[in-house]
Amino acid sequence: MSTGESDTTRERIAVAAGEIFAERGFDGTTVRDICQRAGANVAAVNYYFGDKQRLYVEAVCQAHRWRIEQFPLPAWREDTPPETKLADFITTFIRRVRSGPEGTWHSKLMMREMANPTAACAELVQSSIRPQFEILLRILGELLPADASHDELRLTAFSIVGQCLFYHFADPVIRNLLSADDYASFDIERLARHITDFSLASIKRPSRVRRTGAVR
Repeated sequence: MSTGESDTTRERIAVAAGEIFAERGFDGTTVRDICQRAGANVAAVNYYFGDKQRLYVEAVCQAHRWRIEQFPLPAWREDTPPETKLADFITTFIRRVRSGPEGTWHSKLMMREMANPTAACAELVQSSIRPQFEILLRILGELLPADASHDELRLTAFSIVGQCLFYHFADPVIRNLLSADDYASFDIERLARHITDFSLASIKRPSRVRRTGAVR
């Protein structure tokens, strides 16, 4: 088998696995089902991935990478203001979680994994999520005071991520709270501007909660 054929078979199996895992979950999926949909021999899963568990991990990681590849961060110049970087990061983050067809297996599988995390979650964090989080921390390092603690950096980052994810996971509630016209006005650009302005106002407010826990 040539390298090209090998890569194609591996990709077909990974995609078929992602589709079926998204539909049925890990326990409801069999290796035979995956290989039948991929048009591959049952032994191919062990050959390319080791076992069903490793194939599941690969499918979850691929689902997340797909979103990042669809909506990459811009290539910032060295003199780009941190406020601009933060706005770009937030806009890109919201695009990743809210743009595109929600019916794709990538979105369904990620929702399954977030609702019922498995061992794949730890690997996903290390391989894909942590590098993005480190970018956000570096941006905040340029915005927060020089003496800001690492805990303050992380808490600020979690607050920003939490705002972005709220509009994804709470979307059914938001739809019912707002009229159709109001909901339609909550587009990605508007949400990104609000979260950016809200976060920058907090970061730059005169009275900050410092690492001692006291308000000054």
